[in-house]
Amino acid sequence: MKRKINWLVLGGVPLLALAGCGKLQNNIDVPLPTYSAELAVECYLEPGKVPSLAVTTSVPYLSTVLPQVPTDVTVTLTMPNGTPVPLTFSPNYQALIDTTGVKFHSHIGRVPLVARPGDVFTLDVRDTQGRHATSTTTMLAPVPIDSMNYKFNDKTGAEHKAYVLTNFRDPSTPDDAYRLQLHKGDPARGVLLKRPEVDNSFEDRLLNGQEFVVGTSYRFYPGDTVTATLYHTDETYFRFRKSVSDARGANGNPFAQPSAIYGNVRGGIGIFTVLSATTATKILPK
Repeated sequence: MKRKINWLVLGGVPLLALAGCGKLQNNIDVPLPTYSAELAVECYLEPGKVPSLAVTTSVPYLSTVLPQVPTDVTVTLTMPNGTPVPLTFSPNYQALIDTTGVKFHSHIGRVPLVARPGDVFTLDVRDTQGRHATSTTTMLAPVPIDSMNYKFNDKTGAEHKAYVLTNFRDPSTPDDAYRLQLHKGDPARGVLLKRPEVDNSFEDRLLNGQEFVVGTSYRFYPGDTVTATLYHTDETYFRFRKSVSDARGANGNPFAQPSAIYGNVRGGIGIFTVLSATTATKILPK
């Protein structure tokens, strides 16, 4: 019996797309069919930041787990007014870390992005082998954070900690999704830890048009400055992040259900979206 076993590399993380479990006590040869690599695209546009994206290729399961970065790819970002903007091949092979996570880009623009709610962007990615990936995304309106509240426990010393509640109201439109991050530090003072204390994604399926109250565990100390960043996203981005998380969980686990990667890239694999964000900051008393 032959089984196709593939790796998908997104954001520098190898993901097991399909795995089989044979008899552990036997050595067997698994003939693998010829594998056709696909373009894997991750592009997160952010207003005020220079557009960039990562273009890699999916690779067979038994090959190297490092991202395969093709050098013959041409990338064009089409603006809402129809102006095509080429993104230059300029890979940062040493991945950078920003507030949304580990970032690697293969292509980057020249000037910061100007984007307003309702703007539609189109992405065109093609190489000299005839592979052609496209995608379209619309910027959603930012959803304001109404308030941040906290409560300390009754413990003392190093165990004296607080949880934080972030409050916002979901619009009445259906199929909204969110990504909420909480960092320590204040971006207005130029101090913000890169890795978030909290990073959650959720939908409005059960609370459409209602107030959201999102809490944390007891993890913040007296005197901490806590910054909440709320990204208003579409369902596609929510499903993409969930599928990546599910694939990581299934990776190498013979008892887990294999997970495919969901995205909005036609002719390839991946995600193209605009991160529409609002922030709020709370200083906990000492």
